[in-house]
This record gives sequence, C-alpha cells and structure tokens, in this order.
Amino acid sequence: MTPSEKIKQHALSLGFDACGICRAESSGEENNLQEWIRMNYQGDMSYLERNIEKRDDPRLLVEGAKSIISVALNYYPHEKRDPNLPGFAYYAYGKDYHFVVKDKLKLLLAYIQTIFPDAEGRFFCDSAPVLERYWAAKSGLGFIGKNTLLIIPGKGSFFFLGELIINQELDYDSPINLSCGSCSRCLEACPTGAIEQPHLVNATKCISYQTIEKKGEQDEDVDTGNWVYGCDVCQLVCPWNRFSKPHTTPEFNPSSEFLSLDLETLQMMNQEQFSSLFSKSAVKRSKLVGLQRNAKQLSKQK
Repeated sequence: MTPSEKIKQHALSLGFDACGICRAESSGEENNLQEWIRMNYQGDMSYLERNIEKRDDPRLLVEGAKSIISVALNYYPHEKRDPNLPGFAYYAYGKDYHFVVKDKLKLLLAYIQTIFPDAEGRFFCDSAPVLERYWAAKSGLGFIGKNTLLIIPGKGSFFFLGELIINQELDYDSPINLSCGSCSRCLEACPTGAIEQPHLVNATKCISYQTIEKKGEQDEDVDTGNWVYGCDVCQLVCPWNRFSKPHTTPEFNPSSEFLSLDLETLQMMNQEQFSSLFSKSAVKRSKLVGLQRNAKQLSKQK
C-alpha cells in the first residue's frame, strides 16, 4: 500500500467520509475572485477581500506546501426540527464543525508524520483563505454544483470540508468528469434569487448571509422566510441529495432543547440561556443579538 493509500485509509478510519489528494499549486481563480469582489457580492464579509493571492495559491499560505489532502465529513441529521418551527440549517444542529473537523485533521497529520517523520503542514476547516470546494473537486472528491457547493456522487452535498496542506509529494487524484447537466432546480428554488446564474451566487441576496453574516438589520428586499440561521433550500431540492444518509459523528447530534426551540423562546432568550445552548455550536457566530434580530424578522411575517 502506498503512503497516499495509507493516508486515505486512515482518514476514513478517523470518521471522514471521503479523502482525496491534489498538488498544491495556483488555482487560476484569482481573476474570478477579484471580479466577484468588484461586484460587491461579498457584502459585509470584508475578510473575503483580503489575501486573494493566498486563496489562489496555497503555497503562499503554507511554506513548503506540496500537497493538499481534502476530506469530507457528513452532517446530514438523523433527527430534524419540525418545519413549522424557526429554521436552522442542518450544519448548525450539533457541535461547531470547525473543532470536530480540525481535531480529526490533527490526528491525520500525526499519522502522516509516522510515515514521513519530516512532514510538516497546517490543517484548515473554513478558517483561512483556502478555496475548499475547488481543492476538494481537484482532488476528486466530487464536483462543484450550480449552487457552488461540492456534490459528492452517490452521497450528496451535506458535508463539511477540511484540508491538510503538507510539505510532502504524494500520489495525486484526478477531478471527476461529472456536472449538474441540464438540471437547474437550485436556481429555480432559491427563494431570493441569490444564485444569479450557474456557479454564481450573490451572497448579499443569500438567506444564509442575511441571517448570519449581515451586520445591522436584514435588507428589507430580501425575504428570509422561516429561516433564522442559515438556509438549506438549494441543497434540499438537489437531486443528488436523495442519496443523503444520516451522519455517524456523535458530536453532530442535536440536543432535545435545540430540536424543540420555538420562536417565543428565541425572542425571550437571555445571554446566559444563549451561551448555555450554543456555546459549542456554530450558531454562536450570529451572537444573541443577531439570532433575535432574525427571530424578530420572522415574527413580523407571522
């Protein structure tokens, strides 16, 4: 078994659902990124305006980088909230994915160092200027759909992505030759028209942006519907997600308190209650003030 095969096998033993490897090099996406920023599609997410060169070329991010190991971790829930309750995106149901994925990547790096004692690298999960979906597709995990999410054939898109960028040459995988074809369900179903054309999302129109990243009040011309944290519409309508199966990561299981959280409780919640329920959750990113802003917006519509 080659070192690359051993690494992939160990990644699966750590609980990851997929693992692929590609060369660390320029993505060639710099001009596309700059054009997206020029159109102000990033909104209040000013961090996306920085480090574009590093986003394009991970060798500028990690010294000596030669290989990118991409992993995917399923988060499709076993148990879902009542659709009549305020909507939370599935990825926010359990423990903050940043910690879960990084903990597993740390173990994977330690394993790689038993194969290559001089191996060095850094691991990431939605925490640095890394084009996660691009490198995942480059390493053969799946293809990027028209909604700009990575779709894993036979498994769907409800996956967290992570990367381990290391200073070792490995065997590299090839991108898969698949696409959405003529399907346009995500474009047609997006409640706000945020997917303006295939592979182009105007984040300022996106419900996830409006309920999480938007500073101040939500934009009046963007109807966030029943969602108070994130949005899953473009994934829920995707035909590939008929293959979605519940995850096997205990940390992603929601509490009964979260599953039953209603609009009135959200509106009456104080900081202590918010911290108790969401201190280890991705929801803490919105802060109490943001979540209650979203709850207030939802109550206006009822």
